[in-house]
Amino acid sequence: MEDAGRAITAARARVVAALAARLRDLDLAEDAFAEACAAALTAWAAEAPRDPAAWLWRVALRKAFDPGRRVAVRERASHDPPAPAPTPEDLLMAADEPVPDERLRLIFVCCHPAIAVDARAALTLKIVCGLSTERLARAFLMAEPAMLQRITRAKRKIRDAGVPFEVPRREAWPERLEAVLATLEIAYAQAYEDAALAADGAPFAQEVLRLSGLLAELMPDEPEVLGLAALVRYAEARRPARLDAAGAMVGLPEQDVGLWRGDLIAVGARLLDRAANLRRTGPRQILAAIHGAHLSRRETGITPWTDILMLYDALLVVRPDAVTSVNRAVAVGEAKGAAAGLEALSAIADRARLTGWLPYQAARAALCARAGRSAEAAEAYRAALDLSPAPAERLYLERRLATLASGG
Repeated sequence: MEDAGRAITAARARVVAALAARLRDLDLAEDAFAEACAAALTAWAAEAPRDPAAWLWRVALRKAFDPGRRVAVRERASHDPPAPAPTPEDLLMAADEPVPDERLRLIFVCCHPAIAVDARAALTLKIVCGLSTERLARAFLMAEPAMLQRITRAKRKIRDAGVPFEVPRREAWPERLEAVLATLEIAYAQAYEDAALAADGAPFAQEVLRLSGLLAELMPDEPEVLGLAALVRYAEARRPARLDAAGAMVGLPEQDVGLWRGDLIAVGARLLDRAANLRRTGPRQILAAIHGAHLSRRETGITPWTDILMLYDALLVVRPDAVTSVNRAVAVGEAKGAAAGLEALSAIADRARLTGWLPYQAARAALCARAGRSAEAAEAYRAALDLSPAPAERLYLERRLATLASGG
């Protein structure tokens, strides 16, 4: 059953996107996929099919077109015009049959201008990536009921406004691009939080790596597209060094640079250079530059924390949010000492909203430990452990807490 669960998780994004494009109904696509999953848990008890995604796709379509739903599905689908000849973008997005790859198409649908700006990324992460409402609420630092309401309103807007299930004309891309990039960035952040790729966000790492590269091909003159593609490649380059032999996360400063992937670093550098040549700096390019500064330790043996802090200062100007502020406080702690880092952390506005965000508690714990404030550090480590970290991160935090308790 564990293997079946992994196969279902890996297939979900592609199958739900294909169903939504075929059925023109987000709720129906999710419901049909859920019913197919329930059927799979029984049918696959002895042996999983050779192609789980194709099996789920066929069964979900049958569920969607059962007699009780057939009329409603036909009514929804009948309003779509005949499909035009495939564009170069369509051909780039195509994948091997029998399951059409509609993920990028569905991301553009969920990021339609008719949908409220603050709902676009959340809806896309829910439909395309399958993030639970609970996890989405944590990612957006908001209450779960408010997140559920936001997603429900966005789905209703797509239905009521008759948003077409298609990739828009090229001239309409810019009005959706920021939401598309934000969605991919947040999806990747969910995978990055899990060094072992053991939690439900695991498929997002390779998925965003693929989609960001695809967007870079489709939009080679958009510097923020190139910046995101570089950022993801820089971060994925470090993945082989992020786990130790016991399966615990290894912090960035302790990672063996010999395990970092030079091929991904080289591709990321070329993408970031292309973005810089376009002379329109944005937050994702700055984030990629921060990752690149960390990667420079591979060549120099030292981490340029002063440069990294300067980059975070620049990022805070264009992205003045709590996540940037917490990461900047960590850089302050490395560049200027733990006391200065704690001061920067305490200066963040509305810190109460961050108490349920694991990276904040982990940053607070590490800075307190370095500053000799052991009781506060232990409290923060326990708070972080209470926030359901992924297995590798849990091991890391438990070790740090045990070291603190032993006086080490």
